[in-house]
Amino acid sequence: MARGDGRLSHDLLPGEKGPQDECGVFGVWAPGEDVSRLTYFGIYALQHRGQESAGIATSDGEKILVYKDMGLVSQVFDDRALQSLKGHIAIGHTRYSTTGSSTWENAQPTLGPTASGTVALGHNGNLTNTRILMDLVRERFGKDLLGELGRGSSTDTAVVTALLGGRTATGDRLEDVAMEVLPLLEGAFSLTFMDEHTLYAARDAHGVRPLVLGRLERGWAVASETAALDIVGATFVREVEPGELLIIDADGLRSRHFAAPTPHGCVFEYVYLARPDTKIAGVPVNAARTEMGRALAREHPVDADLVIPTPESGTPAAIGYAQESGIPFAQGLVKNSYVGRTFIQPTDTIRQLGIRLKLNPLKEVIAGKRLVVVDDSIVRGNTQRALVRMLREAGAAEVHVRISSPPVKWPCFYGIDFATRAELIANGLSTEEVRASLGADSLGYISLDGMIAATTVPRGRLCTACFTGAYPIRIRGGATVSGADAPSVPDALSVPDVGDAPVAGVRAPGVPAEAVTGAAPTPTTTGAPQ
Repeated sequence: MARGDGRLSHDLLPGEKGPQDECGVFGVWAPGEDVSRLTYFGIYALQHRGQESAGIATSDGEKILVYKDMGLVSQVFDDRALQSLKGHIAIGHTRYSTTGSSTWENAQPTLGPTASGTVALGHNGNLTNTRILMDLVRERFGKDLLGELGRGSSTDTAVVTALLGGRTATGDRLEDVAMEVLPLLEGAFSLTFMDEHTLYAARDAHGVRPLVLGRLERGWAVASETAALDIVGATFVREVEPGELLIIDADGLRSRHFAAPTPHGCVFEYVYLARPDTKIAGVPVNAARTEMGRALAREHPVDADLVIPTPESGTPAAIGYAQESGIPFAQGLVKNSYVGRTFIQPTDTIRQLGIRLKLNPLKEVIAGKRLVVVDDSIVRGNTQRALVRMLREAGAAEVHVRISSPPVKWPCFYGIDFATRAELIANGLSTEEVRASLGADSLGYISLDGMIAATTVPRGRLCTACFTGAYPIRIRGGATVSGADAPSVPDALSVPDVGDAPVAGVRAPGVPAEAVTGAAPTPTTTGAPQ
């Protein structure tokens, strides 16, 4: 099958990374259905949440098979691969990694032995106490690590997989082990996992990352977003509650709670991360983004001729801005959605075109016009700076930049890969200084209150740490970060993957993805042909 020679990128400037969510998860329990194909379309719908690797695990009741590789969902899987994944239970995963962690070993679902069989696991989020969990793994299982950790994985997901391989005082059931392990996890996690007979879904007590439950005609599905349920024909039932473990097997659906819920859903899901056709906490994301645009128009009006979005993430807010302000909406930029990273390096001449590799202005639309350009966020500012320059070269008379989120000043430790705090342009400059740096005629950010109001979710049920520095979950290595304590968070603090803790077991370079067969409890993994 064709290998993924490059990874889809939403970056408008080559090498200029925007905010990235780290994963999308999906799970299905449906006897009589083609669960591998359902999962394929489920993670295909979640491709925006991770574009570096993809994987599916299935169980036929006797053994678990995992197929995963680097690349997009459509690059990793073909009919032959899906036909080999038989069973009535499946989980799927799309992954975006932090810098330096984009390797086959870190692709998911992970796989590991348990006391009674095998577990496969997919994770969206980021744990903040992985060093402590890693110490617990060594304490319980010794220094010779097995499973994903032994095969060279360096993710917090591999650590959780190892811990699920333990036993409890009451027995060997994975359900009981999970009820002991899940309360130990700190940070953000939405999990789908399975053994040979049962599908599980779990969400951290703060509900930072979304996770929803849907009903199929002959079973159940769980997914990071409601849009994935829509695409596989599942009817939305409800969100997985913060602190809840769902168990789905031949006896039906059961719910257990491993922690008291203290909701702090990520507000950036509403701003940028989630698909616009998704609902979070009952709120249509597209409606929230459009309302953010309306609020932005009320807070930062300007005399202009056209409102144009930075496609596609800025479009709903731009529509809202145009509706509220009465300024006509127009598509002033054309985006090439098919440009991604590739092994074919551009020449110096092409590289100098920069943003034009992704966006091209419609000169006949914008020439001589006073423009309001609406985008969802500013991280480093390089993309917006190049965009302003390009619009001026195309003949725009004025360029007024409007942003549908407040200034991003703090890194995220709960599953979004932002720039470091030192790289965040709003961290060291005032709004006027940022405007001057971009070369815009004016710059306006929506207020924190305006953004929150647009979601219709109470402020106390949202995480706004990237805007405020008020972290709702403890960052290990220091006390809970909130309010006045926020500036004490060290700029270099890094908690992605295994929190920089060394992980034993390094797989030799150049070793291809394994193709191992065998009955449970031996983990069974298949990798794409080389």
